Amino acid sequence: MPRSQKNDNFIDKTFTVVADILLKILPTSIDEKKAFTYYRNGMSAQSEGEYAEALQNYYQALKYEIDAYDRSYMLYNIGLIHSSNGQQSKALEYYYQALDRNPRLSQALNNIAIIYHYRGEQALLNNQDEISKIFFDKAADYWQEAIRLSPTSYTKAKNWLTLRKNK
Repeated sequence: MPRSQKNDNFIDKTFTVVADILLKILPTSIDEKKAFTYYRNGMSAQSEGEYAEALQNYYQALKYEIDAYDRSYMLYNIGLIHSSNGQQSKALEYYYQALDRNPRLSQALNNIAIIYHYRGEQALLNNQDEISKIFFDKAADYWQEAIRLSPTSYTKAKNWLTLRKNK
């Protein structure tokens, strides 16, 4: 059964119906339709915690999607999955690829900052003060850019930056 027919909740079903209608009436190429279908199925699988299936769908979507902006969200979601699976280095690769295509993707900037902040904390635990400072500085840079792009978001990051500045 196709993923679009597995959705159990009202919002997913509604989204699927509307998306299917739009795919039929909008003047889009076959490849654009394939990309969207794979992306939609990837989002659905990801929301259900089916990460392997989500990744397969995102990789397929990337084969057909040519729009850099749309590709950025596919790459970002792949990064999210790798991050969820504890693969921080791989997540960073995909977040950077997403930013290459969409430098205004504040969510990717935020997630990069979170990874660097975590690495800074780990370095502190290992008594690597200089290395922790490097990671914290990187985290600060990425959070500042994320906040600049989305000023009403990232409250915890704003607080951390304020505390860091006041030290």
